[in-house]
Amino acid sequence: MGIEKEIQTLNFRNEYQKVGVNIIFTANWFTERFKQILDVYDITNQQFNILRILRGSKRPLSTLQIRDRMLDKMSDTSRIVDRLVKKELVEKTVCEADKRLVDIRITDKGLALLMEMDNRNEDTDNLLKGLNPQEAEQLNHLLDKLRDIQL
Repeated sequence: MGIEKEIQTLNFRNEYQKVGVNIIFTANWFTERFKQILDVYDITNQQFNILRILRGSKRPLSTLQIRDRMLDKMSDTSRIVDRLVKKELVEKTVCEADKRLVDIRITDKGLALLMEMDNRNEDTDNLLKGLNPQEAEQLNHLLDKLRDIQL
């Protein structure tokens, strides 16, 4: 369905405004559906993002390093990490090199959860099944191109 029907409007100033609205609407659409997958595991999108960052790093990271890698830069990383600690999915330790910092590392329980969630990767991919692989590659290229614009 076109964006005009989705939000019930015909009045876009131009194609640039339309694509901006379409990106925001589609991002929210995808996020809501992805949230339904994550709800089964009782974690949020931000918690999932931190777990994947830690798994990919193969070493402990500070909250600042995690924040720099997060998809949502506005997240309160410390608060999210604390919730993951309570769920025993990550652990915090004092950094050996700089006692003022805290190292965050994923636990075996956190790794096991991600491995279980990896079984649902096809469900996530299916959210985007309206695109063929070439279209997905083209969309990735266009989105990367948009972010390269210097204002």
